Amino acid sequence: MQYMALIYTDEERWDALSEHERTEIYGRYRALAEDAQKAGVMTGGDELGPTRDATTVRVRDQETLVTDGPYAELKEALGGYFLFECQSMSDALDWAARIPAAEHGAVEVRPVYVDPAEAQL
Repeated sequence: MQYMALIYTDEERWDALSEHERTEIYGRYRALAEDAQKAGVMTGGDELGPTRDATTVRVRDQETLVTDGPYAELKEALGGYFLFECQSMSDALDWAARIPAAEHGAVEVRPVYVDPAEAQL
């Protein structure tokens, strides 16, 4: 089963880190990705651009509304994700706990929905 690990962090805190600190953290992300790939559980993942570059789209009464900025103003914003293929939620949580942002932000893990009709194909 696939599990999405959504990474939420405080962008202001990230921006306040030194270049050395960011390089160290990126190294930890790369090491996790390599370990997950070697274990055959990583099926995807990416860092997202900052919320200041986001655009939000809503359709209300057949009118498309486009606004600059993220969906919601939050202290901790969605910053990236990993997609893991694991045998259980417990296994996915073990991998998610290794994501560096779990130490100062939050990592939300959810199973990827599988349509029962498509699963039978």
